[in-house]
Amino acid sequence: MPAAAEHLEHGLSPHVSPQLQPAGSLLAAIQRLSTAGTVLYVAAHPDDENSRLLAWLAGERGLRAVYLSLTRGDGGQNLVGTEQDELLGVLRTHELLAARQIDGAEQRFTRARDLGYTKATAEALKIWGKDAVLSDVVRQFRQVRPDVVITRFTPRPPNHGHHTASAELAALAFAAAGDTKQFPGVLTPWQPARLLHNVTLFNRKLEDVKAPYKLDVGGYSPLHGRDWGEVAAASRSQHKSQGFGVATARGPLPEFFEHLAGTKPQTADPFSGIEFRWQRFAGGAPIDAAAAELVQSFDPRAPQKSLAGLAKLRGLLEQLPADNPYRDAKLRDLDQLLVACAGLWLEARTDAAELVPGQNYTVKATALLGLPAAVTLRGVRLVGAAETPEQTLALDLPQHASQTQVLQVLVPAQAAPTTPYWLRHAPEGGLHVLNKPEDLHLPVAQAPLRAVFTLSVAGVAVQVERAVQTHWTDPVRGERSRAVEVAPPFALSPDRPVALVPQGQPVTLQWTLTSALPRPTAEPLRVDFQAPAGWKCTPDHAIVPAGLRGEPTTLTVQVTAPSGPASQGVLQAKATWQGQSWSLRQDTLEYDHIPQLTVRRPAEVRLQSAALALGKRRIGYIPGPGDKVAEALQSVGYAVTLLPEARLATDDLRGFDAIVVGVRALNAQPKLAAHLQKLYAWVERGGRLIVQYHTNSRIGPLTVPLGPFPLEIGRERVTDETAPMHWQDPADPLLTAPNRLTDADMQGWVQERGLYFAQTWDAHYRTPLQLQDPGEALQSGALLVAPHGKGTYIYTGLAFFRQLPAGVPGAWRLFANLLGP
Repeated sequence: MPAAAEHLEHGLSPHVSPQLQPAGSLLAAIQRLSTAGTVLYVAAHPDDENSRLLAWLAGERGLRAVYLSLTRGDGGQNLVGTEQDELLGVLRTHELLAARQIDGAEQRFTRARDLGYTKATAEALKIWGKDAVLSDVVRQFRQVRPDVVITRFTPRPPNHGHHTASAELAALAFAAAGDTKQFPGVLTPWQPARLLHNVTLFNRKLEDVKAPYKLDVGGYSPLHGRDWGEVAAASRSQHKSQGFGVATARGPLPEFFEHLAGTKPQTADPFSGIEFRWQRFAGGAPIDAAAAELVQSFDPRAPQKSLAGLAKLRGLLEQLPADNPYRDAKLRDLDQLLVACAGLWLEARTDAAELVPGQNYTVKATALLGLPAAVTLRGVRLVGAAETPEQTLALDLPQHASQTQVLQVLVPAQAAPTTPYWLRHAPEGGLHVLNKPEDLHLPVAQAPLRAVFTLSVAGVAVQVERAVQTHWTDPVRGERSRAVEVAPPFALSPDRPVALVPQGQPVTLQWTLTSALPRPTAEPLRVDFQAPAGWKCTPDHAIVPAGLRGEPTTLTVQVTAPSGPASQGVLQAKATWQGQSWSLRQDTLEYDHIPQLTVRRPAEVRLQSAALALGKRRIGYIPGPGDKVAEALQSVGYAVTLLPEARLATDDLRGFDAIVVGVRALNAQPKLAAHLQKLYAWVERGGRLIVQYHTNSRIGPLTVPLGPFPLEIGRERVTDETAPMHWQDPADPLLTAPNRLTDADMQGWVQERGLYFAQTWDAHYRTPLQLQDPGEALQSGALLVAPHGKGTYIYTGLAFFRQLPAGVPGAWRLFANLLGP
């Protein structure tokens, strides 16, 4: 099936507009009807998949290729925006879907959360719960029902613990999926035929690879007009938040494999000995013959001539037993092909982007027949968050003339607001919490409102769904669209999810109030702010006059922490109107490479008090990608000035007590390197420069002098956020002013201690801090300090970019000390 149409039908990407396909894509889709085989590729994160193998399997071999990523990548960093944690997981989920739309594969997940780098399989499985995540992998084996399973990684260290865990779980699931005694309540057992390992070529020469099985996944596809290496590069380049844009590779693309379990390949082809034609099933030979005839007779100038053959093939598929693993999926693909070969455009539009429960909306469902074909529109109805009875029709569609049906829909009062299904509930430990296990059968939920078109195409009864969308015109990018969403009438979105509140110093919070109602409010709206016991919020409520609609309204409050020991709490906001209350925030993700998305969660801010003394306050900040440290510093009272490259080039820097370089700033903005000597000269005159972690690798070498004296960044890190931190001198000024730190300040850190520590350094640097993961040697490169002239230079791999936005008191107090007394 054409990639976009297939994903839409299966609910894999509900935001894709229906498309008519060029003749080459239609023929490729028809060719795929002749195969009955599935390959499941298993790894740990977005970007772990082998895009070129997936593209070749789906496009050249015509197989159903599925990538199972254990996590959604929510524990990584972000090169294109400021989303972190859950929001980053949403972004990376849709980057995977964008990649799958290009390479033609499908996407699946488990409930496992990406909680950052781990160094051992046992640690990852302990965090997730081995039995729980294994049950999810078994579920995907039984739901996808692959013939061949391929692992990206091996269980052998050293490697990311998530990577090795993915290999171990794949092997365990391969043994368990077909066993009726294991996971008896999880779908119907299914035994894949073969388990393979895809040997990585990373950091290896071809002549050093000794794997016995090999494929060439390169080659040019005349139907797609591209080499498979081009398709793979375009797919992989969708992982933009990770900076994984890649160059195109053309020509031979060797892939190597090892056999792990199940039947052995009979030749060097790792798939040899497995039948992927319909003849593998009783009654399948006529399907092979009919599919071959369709391919041979396809006319690219008149694809509607294939409709009779498609109808015949559909009848043969319907005769297969209902439990055939390919029957239903191929019938769905075939129905989409019937529509596509008729040149039939189907869409459903409404003017509103957000549908409010209890409100009425108009949806226009349109059919436009592009080719001379016998197509009858039998009915249209809406399903999903709101449903309408089918409009019974008997409308023979004329060619090249739009036919539009108008549907009125009332959104039920109990309709749930749209948000990613894995974020509807707070997570528990290392797992997302779902409404039902079957949610995992799709990577994202189907569009909340869909139009079902009932059709007769070449005498075949067909039902096709299209997401109800809203459209608008951007003056630069042209027409744009998105699937409509169900939204509360009002949303209250804070400017940050966590606020550190220094004791004795009120902190200002801003809330953005928005309305999704189709008409202006006819009476005032009340917003209440509920502070935890002992805390004070001023004001504690606000009255918003009638007439609210469209444009956001900003509400400002000040929060004061109680005196005494540090405390935590949650500030909640609630909007009340016409006797009903709502308490949801919304965050919008908008990038060119994914659909516009909204994430809705409880309208609250987690509060954390701390005894925080600020020393020098005039801070210059050179931002890095995905960096929220500058905003965090400003929120507690520092006077922060952003120093992008253009300003850094002209500012004399005299107005700053300290300058902070954001994470990976030099990696992401090479032009900054031209100003390093200026910064070092400023330090020499008495300034204080703090450089947060940067990366240095074979793929992205750091070639500039990161400090005034030689130092080299490595890949060392400490992933245990509870790892002891050993200070060389308790009287070190970094521990005493303006905050006197204790062991308690080293507690409560999140996800990790630090990453990308220095691995070598000049004698000018001192290393006041040592730390280690359990069972490993002490590391000294997390914090380097060097006097330079009258000033001080500091490099730190400590993960302040996570700790400060998360409101970790000890990390805040330490960073304040780094900034200077």
